[in-house]
Amino acid sequence: MTLVFQLAVFALIATSSILFISIPVVFASPDGWSINKNIVFANTSLWMGLVFLIGILNSLIS
Repeated sequence: MTLVFQLAVFALIATSSILFISIPVVFASPDGWSINKNIVFANTSLWMGLVFLIGILNSLIS
């Protein structure tokens, strides 16, 4: 169970890093938002899902 928790935290950190870099690039590029908004929404949904998963796993481990 601890390994799953650690992998979920690593996935959250990796997703946060990707979003931290990609969101400003999407907004700065011309027509970037209209082309890439589905990708941004999917990655943001993944990030929120990982936050909830980590919260659930944390309550099971502690």
